[in-house]
Amino acid sequence: MKPLETVAVIGNGIIGHGIAQVFAMAGKRVKMIGRDEASLGRALDKISVSLTDFARHGLIEQAAIPGILTRVVPSVRLEDAAEAQLVIEAVTEDLALKRGLFGRLDKVCAPSVVLASSSGQPASALIAEVAHPERVIATHFWYPPQLIPLVEVCASKQTLVDVTLWVCEVLREAGKEPAVIDQEIPGFIGNRLQFALLREAWALWASGAASAEAIDAVVRHSFGRRLGITGPLESADAGGLFTMYHFGKSLIPHLDARPEPDPAIARLVADGANGIANGRGVRQWTERDGQALIAARMEELFRWLKADRARK
Repeated sequence: MKPLETVAVIGNGIIGHGIAQVFAMAGKRVKMIGRDEASLGRALDKISVSLTDFARHGLIEQAAIPGILTRVVPSVRLEDAAEAQLVIEAVTEDLALKRGLFGRLDKVCAPSVVLASSSGQPASALIAEVAHPERVIATHFWYPPQLIPLVEVCASKQTLVDVTLWVCEVLREAGKEPAVIDQEIPGFIGNRLQFALLREAWALWASGAASAEAIDAVVRHSFGRRLGITGPLESADAGGLFTMYHFGKSLIPHLDARPEPDPAIARLVADGANGIANGRGVRQWTERDGQALIAARMEELFRWLKADRARK
């Protein structure tokens, strides 16, 4: 397959502009295609702020920022995606919208151009209007994509093996860590694990087993600290599989297994709660600085990224 020179990113929201930054920092030309000039301007401003943060943390030189920004070319024309060897969709989570978009991209782009989705949608769900499904693949970036190394890569049964291999190669060249998912399953791997934990946390809180503060503290100050070093399967092996198996036999029957989020969460949402965004959630944010918490999380992600770079 052709070397990657130009990437087109369709969508310039919280994921799209981060992906554009990733490839521009890797020296690629990026066509960032959005709805209108105003939203594209805001996205470029966010990339500029993010790059300044990268320079502040010593991950790039301040002098490199203008050159990186120059490589991000905004556009409102979907047809400009035809210039790229890789197109990454990052639009709103609306399956009908995505299917229509992939149908249009299939007509605009030559059959050799790889069409990828950054969302958690499987590639097979996006190809109803596509004549060349063999070049469609899922590349699930995590927020914020410029700081989180993982990209889940998942092919459909129609996707060519060479497409998967090439996508993994270009992601590694851009500093990402591709994890290949061998079967299309809802949510891929990361979201399934994340929501398994969240379901149990919601159920524990709703049952009155512990306060929200206690539940979050248990995760942050115990196994949460290990997960960046050992994943769940490594942790079980490290702890002793015999012990973990038998403890699991006694505990797993007591874990929440309902097919929907806890009714207490449904009531909060119905009452208008939206977490930090409006100060109302499981945790209360009226007297707590939610934005400071998010900023602290970003600083921790920068710390991890610097550690990742130091190991290479």
